[in-house]
Amino acid sequence: MTPRTTPATGYVEDVSPGRGTLPPRAWYASSDAASLSLNGGWRLRVSPTADAEDDAFAEPGFDAGSWAEVTVPGHWVLQGHGAPVYTNHLYPFPVDPPRVPAENPTGDHLRVFDLPGDWPDGGDTVLRFDGVESCARVWLNGTDIGEFKGSRLPHEFAVGHLLKPSGNVLAVRVHQWSAGSYLEDQDQWWLPGIFRDVTLLHRPPGAAGDFFVHASYDHVTGAGTLRVDSGVPGRVTVPELGIDTGTGEAVTLPVEPWTAETPRLYDGVLATAGERVPVRVGFRTVVVEDGLIKVNGTPLLFKGVNRHEWHPRTGRALDLGTMREDVLLMKRHNLNAVRTSHYPPHPAFLRLCDEYGLWVIDECDLETHGFVEQEWRDNPVDDDRWTPALLDRAERMVERDKNHPSVVMWSLGNEAGTGRGLTAMAEWIHGRDPSRPVHYEGDTGCRDTDVYSRMYPPHEEVERIGRGLDGGTHRRRGLPLILCEYAHAMGNGPGGLTEYQELFERYDRLQGGFVWEWIDHGVEHPELGFAYGGDFGEELHDANFVCDGLLLPDRTPSPGLREYKKVIEPVRIEAGDAAGTVRITNRYDFADLSGLEFVFSHQVDGIPTGAHRLTVPALAPGESAEVKLPGAPDGRGEEVQWTVQVLLAEDTPWAGQGHEVAWGQGTVAPGAPLPAAAGVRPAVDGDRIALGPAEFDARTGAVRSLSGVPVKDLRLDVWRATTDNDDGASWQTDTRYGPLWRESGLHRMRHRLDAVETDGDALTVRTRVAPAGRETGLRTVYRWTSDGTRVRLTVSVVPEGDWRVPLPRLGIRFGLPGTPEDAVFWYGGGNEAYPDTRAASRDLLWDASVGELQTPYVRPQENGAHADVRWAEVGGLRVDGDPEFWFTVRPWTTEHLDAARHRTDLVPGDTVWVHLDHRLHGIGSQSCGPGPLPRYHLWPEPVEFSFVFSQPRD
Repeated sequence: MTPRTTPATGYVEDVSPGRGTLPPRAWYASSDAASLSLNGGWRLRVSPTADAEDDAFAEPGFDAGSWAEVTVPGHWVLQGHGAPVYTNHLYPFPVDPPRVPAENPTGDHLRVFDLPGDWPDGGDTVLRFDGVESCARVWLNGTDIGEFKGSRLPHEFAVGHLLKPSGNVLAVRVHQWSAGSYLEDQDQWWLPGIFRDVTLLHRPPGAAGDFFVHASYDHVTGAGTLRVDSGVPGRVTVPELGIDTGTGEAVTLPVEPWTAETPRLYDGVLATAGERVPVRVGFRTVVVEDGLIKVNGTPLLFKGVNRHEWHPRTGRALDLGTMREDVLLMKRHNLNAVRTSHYPPHPAFLRLCDEYGLWVIDECDLETHGFVEQEWRDNPVDDDRWTPALLDRAERMVERDKNHPSVVMWSLGNEAGTGRGLTAMAEWIHGRDPSRPVHYEGDTGCRDTDVYSRMYPPHEEVERIGRGLDGGTHRRRGLPLILCEYAHAMGNGPGGLTEYQELFERYDRLQGGFVWEWIDHGVEHPELGFAYGGDFGEELHDANFVCDGLLLPDRTPSPGLREYKKVIEPVRIEAGDAAGTVRITNRYDFADLSGLEFVFSHQVDGIPTGAHRLTVPALAPGESAEVKLPGAPDGRGEEVQWTVQVLLAEDTPWAGQGHEVAWGQGTVAPGAPLPAAAGVRPAVDGDRIALGPAEFDARTGAVRSLSGVPVKDLRLDVWRATTDNDDGASWQTDTRYGPLWRESGLHRMRHRLDAVETDGDALTVRTRVAPAGRETGLRTVYRWTSDGTRVRLTVSVVPEGDWRVPLPRLGIRFGLPGTPEDAVFWYGGGNEAYPDTRAASRDLLWDASVGELQTPYVRPQENGAHADVRWAEVGGLRVDGDPEFWFTVRPWTTEHLDAARHRTDLVPGDTVWVHLDHRLHGIGSQSCGPGPLPRYHLWPEPVEFSFVFSQPRD
């Protein structure tokens, strides 16, 4: 027998993009030509290797009745066949390009279909796949028609000659690993399958082929110029503009321009001899000029986000409703831009960006990040053998998406090193579409790109770049900077957004950035809530690094998204220069304020006194005005504040009338200080000490009850369940305080009692709080006083020893009888907040249950703090602060929270744990970016703070 030396699956490891596919062309949603969706139920057989089965399944008459049924679009590993794998940048197979493992899960897919009875005769028919991971071979009615790679890109085959009226057999063999996998090492789950639409498209004689809508705008004259180049001659009509012209002919006339703030689209039709294709025209011109990215002559400020496609049940197979939900959430949270990390999205998403208004950086399906582990040796982007595949990916992106006005920049890919292949891609894109700049963060000298792009630089470096003090090539120093990734939104955070935005607004060269990222990639799991890396038995994974979004996996906005909305709000409201005025600034790039209304109210101790309309001029972008406020009420010792809300004056496509766009708040008069709670002497009675409405243990000084409420384990607290940003990333060389806190023993503090004193009108308990195994400590004194109805606790803290780390928190904690359903009331900040994430913390009266105050991060961690709290009521006890304090309440201890790995690990008991903090350490975004700024570090120093306990008021 002759040995088999070339397997039939040799195409899997071929570096070429494939064979048999048609040239790429423009994508459009519909036309008057017939089409047939092949989405729905398919038969599936999964084999462990690429050549474990023969090709007999592709023959008509094959019996697949025993095969499983799966939904297309979809991933078979999310439908009960195998398991997903998550890695950040490491390839989950040996790096030996272009070879892949013999263990290569392969899914044979079958769909039998009939043509509709009215399917037209004549012409041709195209079979289109919008996305298959990672390599597919296709048969129709037993005929091998080709194979392709490029998972997030469309591929079409001419199949009209193979079709029959009924019983058509479409067979698709999909391999999880292929040579193409080396080009798709994005930070995401590896999920094989046919995950985007499969469609049959009739192409009548004279049908439209590829076409390019050129629609520029002259901001000086107000004129737009439309020219539609088409491979098939035809006519272009835009009835609203009175346009009726031939393809290839330019028409110039007055138009309203398209911007992300004013997404004006004109409906038109491209009509060829055989087909009518709807087109939506948005007139705008993008240039890099005077060192700035400009659209229609105006510099942009990107307030953006990176968006992976994700759904917790269906993975990257998204329906139109989910895509629209993403766009609406972005618009409602003041985002104006999306980077499609790290591949072109489903084309319907770009259509939504055109319609609702978002700037888009469209990124190629390219990342080879795993080669960094071998210092980029054998990197495909610097290997001429791979250049055809790279060019194929660039061409398929540009040709598919070139007619979307929302796309203002092309990106070559992400974290793929540098090399000749990237240069070839940039040259091709510049030649094909000179109307858009080219982006690639890895091109540090900007040889091939038109903007300078960075990831996660610290604030001080960003400011140096803004001031023009950075180094680099002469070309680079003349280009604008965007942060294509910054503010890593993993778990609690990101911190430091306000300070980044201040820099963006201060220096013209800094044209904004894109927070990483939009949504946590948690996989819905019946036992774990949402699963992350390692939960499916992967031997190589990056744990919950895949959960780093502004949305929780179920698309609930995180506190971080609410913070970002506030930081980037397009209208700034600040106290004015004159008393009783506010300064209102238009921070839009293009829109005036005529579509907004301004509502004003005073609050007295958090209670609004009524709303009033403010008359604000329709300020142009960048303009400011001072507006006088109505007179403030007499607080009679109560705190008086003002709040101005900016609301939509009427319905828009993305939000209804009354939607809040921005807000500002200020203080007119502070509240009176708390009166002293003293005068009653402590009374010792056996093993108890009574002090007004409080009872203590006479031996230890530990409080037993306050105002009749049992109190458990009240003590100084310095620990928090470390956040992802506290822990940082293993590759970082900067100080990561989470690990240092544990090394310093701050999670295992010991409390030594030194004295219990009942001198005069106070109960004084002297202690030392210190970690086992360390000499550092905190000399802590608790001083209790009472006026008979209230009890004041004053805590004095003096650090001892050589402290080399800041504290996570500094305050007290204690337990009260309670459940997650118990109500909590407080006056102070309403959004989860920490020192560097408090912009969205609005002072009002608030109420919630204990359970509702928990932010359900996929990996449990410190959460739920509220800033500037004046008083809080929980478990039948009221706490007033002197001064304001940070307030957290949860149905489990910090130790339980710290030990949990999934939400389901957290089981409430019969105790509610209350944290009253004088100060907290900042959050930062060190899970991938910089840590908190030094001003937000909580270094030990002598300090004193007080709380007053009493019964809740009626």
